[in-house]
Amino acid sequence: MNHSGLMSDNGYKYPTEEQLRNIFACSCVESAARRLGISPTEMYSRMKRVNLFNELIYPCYDTLHTQSRETITEDIIEALEIREKKL
Repeated sequence: MNHSGLMSDNGYKYPTEEQLRNIFACSCVESAARRLGISPTEMYSRMKRVNLFNELIYPCYDTLHTQSRETITEDIIEALEIREKKL
């Protein structure tokens, strides 16, 4: 359901689809960073360097965001490490 422009019961606008995807991407960065014991800034840089956002997180958002946080974090780290080895 597209709530864009509509107000929630608490008076705030619902986030747009783009905002939801960006919030999700941020949560992926934070979760993976926490798991690996590094800063979110370092994790973001690593993920960006291997184009993980455009090749996995955004294109697969519809599937990924239905998974558990644990599963998403494991998948992100695995994909990151595979791509980094190819560099």
